[in-house]
Amino acid sequence: MADSNEMTINLVVLGRTQTGKSAAGNSLLGSSDFESRCSPSSVTTRCSLGRSCSISGIIRRNGCELTLRVRVLDTPSYPHSSQNKEEVRDTVRSALAHHFGEEGLHLALLVLRADMPLCPDESHHTTQFLQELLGPTWKDFTAVLLTHADKAEEGGFSEEAYLRSASSTLLSLLSSVQHKYIFLDNQKSIIKEERAIILRKLLNFIRQNNYQVLQLKHRKE
Repeated sequence: MADSNEMTINLVVLGRTQTGKSAAGNSLLGSSDFESRCSPSSVTTRCSLGRSCSISGIIRRNGCELTLRVRVLDTPSYPHSSQNKEEVRDTVRSALAHHFGEEGLHLALLVLRADMPLCPDESHHTTQFLQELLGPTWKDFTAVLLTHADKAEEGGFSEEAYLRSASSTLLSLLSSVQHKYIFLDNQKSIIKEERAIILRKLLNFIRQNNYQVLQLKHRKE
């Protein structure tokens, strides 16, 4: 909190190459801070912090409207095309401590593609990486962001139908993070109203967690 009329939320986006991490970060910020493009190799090679402008009309407290600011840390993917697991983990851990070491992290957003199945091995390696990075309480501070929801919709899947047809691996992951998930339509995410809906959902997750933050100072190396 900067003052009684302003709230800042700290987020980090994590995930595999070409899941749309950087694009998702841009959607949350309403900007083009992060490079995002199709590529045969991992595009993001270092961590980068983006900050939104003041956002109004999203959150109220005690009948008063608050100004919301969003800070998003974009990260290299894991697995990465040119960095090993330890390099990615240490890079992200250091950046988290540097940028959010004082205020703490509100949510880690695990970015998955809604138009691609989640396999058991991938889920295992991903959750293991999250635990190594964030510690034993990672599930309390992690939400799943399902990108390319528009492509799933083109395939005839509403959100409800998608979840009914989802693999047990994905459903187990969603259950482990207390069903904190959001579908992100890549075609609509640049629209202001769509962004507001996503931010309200994230704020609801943070509120359900009693506005707790994951402390990162002890992870500084």
